[in-house]
Amino acid sequence: MARTTAAHEQGHHERARDARALADPRTGEAGPEPLDDLDPDLDTDLDTALDDDLAAGGHLSALPVSPRARGALLTGGGLVGFVAAFTLTIERFRLAEDPGYVPSCSINPVLSCGSVMKTDQAAVFGFPNPLMGIAAFTVMTLLGLLVLSGTRLPRWVERGFQAGITLGAVFVGWLVTQSLTSIHALCPYCMVVWAVVVATFWTTTADSLDRGLLPVPRALRGAARTLVEFRVLAAVLTYALLLALIGVEFWSYWRTLV
Repeated sequence: MARTTAAHEQGHHERARDARALADPRTGEAGPEPLDDLDPDLDTDLDTALDDDLAAGGHLSALPVSPRARGALLTGGGLVGFVAAFTLTIERFRLAEDPGYVPSCSINPVLSCGSVMKTDQAAVFGFPNPLMGIAAFTVMTLLGLLVLSGTRLPRWVERGFQAGITLGAVFVGWLVTQSLTSIHALCPYCMVVWAVVVATFWTTTADSLDRGLLPVPRALRGAARTLVEFRVLAAVLTYALLLALIGVEFWSYWRTLV
C-alpha cells in the first residue's frame, strides 16, 4: 500500500514539474497539462463533429472544388467529349458503308482512327463505343449546366455520376492498354475523350471526398484531404504517365520524325 502511495505521489510531482516547465516566463502561471492527461475522447468528439459537418454540407478540405469550377468543367468537358464521340460515330458509319474510306483522324501509321475502328475493342458491347460516349457526355453537359445555374443536385444524382465517371475511367484505362499493347495505333478523337475523362474523374472524386459523398474511414481522412488539395497534380501526373507510355511504345516511329 505504501509503495502504491509513493508511486502515486511521484507521478503527481512529475506532472507538476512538467507544468512548471510549460509555465509562462512573464506571469509564472502554470502551463497546460501534458497531452497524456487530456481527455482521450477529444479526438473522437472532433471526428464526430466532422462527420456531422460533412453530413450538413460541410467540407473535408480547406481547398474545396468550387461549384463554378466544377460546373464549368462538366459543361465544357461534356461538350468537347460529345463532339469527339459524335464525330467518331459518323466516321465509323462511313467506314462501315465504304471499307476504303479514310477517316479524317487517320493521319499516319500511329495516329490512325481507321485502324482502331476495325478492331473488336472498338465495339465492346456489340455497337460502336462512341455511342456510349454520346449518351454519357450529354448527361455530363446537362449536369454541368445545372451546377452553373446554382441548382443543388440531389446527393443520389451526384453519387450516381461519381459511379459513372469511375466506370468511365476504368474503361478508358482498358482502352489505353489495348491501344498500346494490342492494336498498336492511336485514335486522336479517342485521346480527346481520354483527356476529358481524366480531368473529370479526378475533379469529381476530389469533390465527392471533400463533401462526404464518398464515405472515408477516419484513419484515411488525411490521405483523402491530400487528394482533394492536390487534385490538379493528380490529373497532371496521369497525363504525364499517358504521354510517357505513348512515347515509349511508339518511340521507333517518333524517332523517324526528328
